Amino acid sequence: MSDPTLPRFVVIGAVKAATTWTAHQLRQHPQLWLPDAEPHYFSSEYDRGSDWYRGLFSDAPVGRILGEKSADYLAHPDAPVRLARMLPHAALIAQLRNPIERAYSDYCMLFRRGMVSANIERSLTRPGPAETRFLEGGLYAEHIRRWRDHFPAARILAILVEEIEADPAGVIGQVCRHIGVEPRFQQSALAERKNDSTAPMLPLTMRRALRPFRPLLDPLRTNPVLARLRRSMVAPVHYPPLTPDLRARLRSYYRDDIGRTADLLGRNLDRWLDDDDGVPEAAAA
Repeated sequence: MSDPTLPRFVVIGAVKAATTWTAHQLRQHPQLWLPDAEPHYFSSEYDRGSDWYRGLFSDAPVGRILGEKSADYLAHPDAPVRLARMLPHAALIAQLRNPIERAYSDYCMLFRRGMVSANIERSLTRPGPAETRFLEGGLYAEHIRRWRDHFPAARILAILVEEIEADPAGVIGQVCRHIGVEPRFQQSALAERKNDSTAPMLPLTMRRALRPFRPLLDPLRTNPVLARLRRSMVAPVHYPPLTPDLRARLRSYYRDDIGRTADLLGRNLDRWLDDDDGVPEAAAA
């Protein structure tokens, strides 16, 4: 019997695979409740303890089915055993994106934040310790097997980003049924894209200079005078491109794992290996 004060469903990732969109849709459902921020409890915040995690759900209306979304759980080596220990009956939602596009999108997100350099080839082919996530995050067969060591396969709903793009209402219906509620969604919300990759940003040097003052400045973000000042200084972000040669090398890197993922899920993923040199979107939250 699950504890009603703890999550009954968890969106576990992958990073940059439209999980923010899914969480937004689920928040519209009158029977469900998710905290606004990603807890990351079973990954990077585990040392905070179970009381801290329980406290994240203390504001939920009585009677709601609780859930959360932390996109880094899928690839985190310790998340499955930790989550299984605390939430053994949870329904899990895993969202998968073409791993080549996912790696590029993840790189662009950190580039936008000033956390990686413009040398995209080094970041994606010779990653440093902070950049291994770009490649490892897309090794879905490895991650899914690890989760299946702790949860029955039927408890882990796998969704492809292409399916969300083709039939968002159908996917949310599938997710709701997996959780155990009747599908309900707002048609207008289905079309919303949760993607900040195209929004202009303050210059990187200025963002770094202001970082120590974030606790003071964040509450003032809605001040109209400061908002106008910020708009006058922002500039578009220009991302390093994913070249055809780099795309081909990433395709070779992921080829075997894509085949294993297809076998695990019983899905045809050949399109992920298509020789497509089109430019992927920089981000899909």
